[in-house]
Amino acid sequence: MLYWNQLAEAYIYRMAAIKICIVEDLKEVRDGMTSLLTLDERFEVLATFPDAEKATEDLPGWQPDIVIMDINLPGMNGIECIKKVKPKCPQSQFIMFTIYEDDEKVFEALNAGASGYLLKKTSLGKMGESLLELYAGGSPMSTQIARKVINRLRHNEKSGVIDILSPRENEILQYLATGSLYKEIAEKLSISTGTVRQHIHNIYEKLHVQNRTEALNKAFGKH
Repeated sequence: MLYWNQLAEAYIYRMAAIKICIVEDLKEVRDGMTSLLTLDERFEVLATFPDAEKATEDLPGWQPDIVIMDINLPGMNGIECIKKVKPKCPQSQFIMFTIYEDDEKVFEALNAGASGYLLKKTSLGKMGESLLELYAGGSPMSTQIARKVINRLRHNEKSGVIDILSPRENEILQYLATGSLYKEIAEKLSISTGTVRQHIHNIYEKLHVQNRTEALNKAFGKH
């Protein structure tokens, strides 16, 4: 396992820098993130925006790999911004970086197309790790947020929302919700990565979705 992790890390280092845009109204926070990421050769900060209106206008021209998005912005909020920008930046991934940890904000952001959700009390060092995880296909979330996601999933299971899934599929969906990669799920469940892929394929078919984000939205969204 360590060998493969080292290979993956080496692969990331050899790749072109991950292109980042930041949407954050607080200048000190915006500048702090920019300074940290600029010092790390794995990242390239393309542009920063103090409000959603400017971001909505300019982000499609940048087509970043990742957008770090605040929720509480002056004027249009970050969730509405994602809804407007996502169709124009289909390859971009969005991660929320916010003070809000109440359930509805979390699930509104996921439904809008966010793939990760971190609280602003998360250290800037952890932010870098989370961006790499997001770029590698994970869904990084603060511990508190991951617990809320799991609690919502359990509630939905009890209410029959996703009872069309088998117990194993529900188990794998919970791991997907906390950002686990396929190989990590395989290790935790003592099954092959191929078996994990097959289960996930079945989950997508049963939920009539195309990818992880759509599956999580289907499982955790309002019904």
